[in-house]
Amino acid sequence: MEYTVDQIKAIVTEAKTEAKKAADEFFQTKLGGQDQYACGFAWVDIYGIKGNTKLGKAMKAAGIERSDYKKCFSIWNPSEHGAQNIDTKEAGAYAAQKVFEKYGFRAYAGSRLD
Repeated sequence: MEYTVDQIKAIVTEAKTEAKKAADEFFQTKLGGQDQYACGFAWVDIYGIKGNTKLGKAMKAAGIERSDYKKCFSIWNPSEHGAQNIDTKEAGAYAAQKVFEKYGFRAYAGSRLD
């Protein structure tokens, strides 16, 4: 799988757009627009890409952070939703995961309580 920096930027934009839609929908329909219940964080991790490969360098150039600890590329809060509710942020992370999977990446949504 080979992507240019511009193609990766477009995939990231699509992932964040879908994440925002999913988080907003969850926040409005499930929480009634009220930031309530458990607080936390969510992200999407993209595995299987070495940082020194052409794809890895393109990911870095596209602005995706590489975790030294997990050896993957990560996007924290892909929905960029301002709520603290963990379920809202998870909805966004799962939506972003699906976009990356659509393009052949091995992606996983993750979260933790605050």
